[in-house]
Formats: sequence, structure tokens, C-alpha cells
Amino acid sequence: MSARIANQGGPISDLRINDQIRTKEVRLVGPAGEQVGIVSIDKALQLAADVDLDLVEVAPTARPPVCKLMDYGKYKYESAQKARASRRNQQQTVIKEMKLRPKIDKHDYETKKGHIVRFLTAGDKVKITIMFRGREQSRPELGRRLLDKLAEELKDLAVIESAAKQDGRNMIMVVAPIRPKGEIVKGGGGGGRKSGRGGDAEQAEAAPEAAPAEAPSEAADEASTETPEA
Repeated sequence: MSARIANQGGPISDLRINDQIRTKEVRLVGPAGEQVGIVSIDKALQLAADVDLDLVEVAPTARPPVCKLMDYGKYKYESAQKARASRRNQQQTVIKEMKLRPKIDKHDYETKKGHIVRFLTAGDKVKITIMFRGREQSRPELGRRLLDKLAEELKDLAVIESAAKQDGRNMIMVVAPIRPKGEIVKGGGGGGRKSGRGGDAEQAEAAPEAAPAEAPSEAADEASTETPEA
């Protein structure tokens, strides 16, 4: 049975095919990419029928238009597969964000670190932002010290993708998971170090995704968000 797709009341897609092509002649490209030359549309359609393929207009603005012999159904299927793969890749590049203050107390630090562990365990990158206010801006070493501490405690789960750097009133570091997305990590990465990661991970699993509420003046600034990767 012929694989040619006939016109059934309008264009099937952005590409015109077979009887939808109304030009008198076309520059024809064979199924393997070989140049056939300029031929009449009738001859091009006949050649397509002879090899049980479709005539697809791939460059409509050329003079004459460029058409190729191909299996259009297979082409559409492969294009859809590539589009789905592209969407999956875009989803994988979403970055979680965690915001901290340079003088964060121990309890809040452990809670937020637990969220970061959960994000990394799920295979997501994390953008860690230290927010400076007022006179804190003159003490950038406080933020760097905090990020260095986090990097050390997370070294079994993550690598530093973007080192700590000042960005206006904030200091930012990006960490990426060592293990691929979807691989489950148990026990906080092992190693025998008493970093408290196992307990933090369990605590994060029981908590909602947003960071826990803090003092009213800081809660809005320190919530966990998602940011598309640049």
C-alpha cells in the first residue's frame, strides 16, 4: 500500500506535501540527499509514487522550491520524538533555589540544608543564595564562610558547578548532584562523616517543598523557589 499522503482538505502541517504543492517545477532532492535537479511537479510526484515515498516541500521560499522524497509519516514521528526529548531536557535543567541569611541560626541552617539534600537526592541542581542586608554587605566573608561550610557538608552528594560569587547584595553558589537524576540516594551518601545528612534528608522528606516560615521580616525572602537555568 502506498505511503503517500494525499491532500484531504488543507495542510497537514507547516510543510506542504504531494498534491498540496502547487508550483510548476521544483528542485528535487532524492531520499538519500542526492541532487536530482529541477523537474516538473508532475515528474516529481511520479518519482515519489514510483519509490513509494512522499514529495515534501522543505524550502518553499527557494526559487524554484526545494522538495525532497521521504517517508513523511516516519519524518513526523521522528520529529515528535525529538520534540519530546527536548522538553525532557528542558525540565532537567530546572534549578531549585534556597535562600539563607549570613547570620542564620543553627536550627534554620539544618532545616534548609535538609531541603538542599532532598533536591540533590532527587537529581536537581541547587542555587544557594546568601542575602545581605544593611551593614552585612560590608562582611562578605560571612556569606563565603557559610557557603564553604555547606559545600564541605554536601561534598558526598554534590559538586560545585558555579563557585561562590558576589551578585549585588547577594552571594550565589550553584551545586549539582553527583548522581544522575532518578538514582535514589540513601543515608546521605555514607562515608562515616557525622554531618547529620541522613537526619536532614528525612526531615526534608516530611516537610513541604517550600522552606519553613521564619521571622516575619525574613520569611518571604528565604522561601525556596525554582529558577530556570540560564
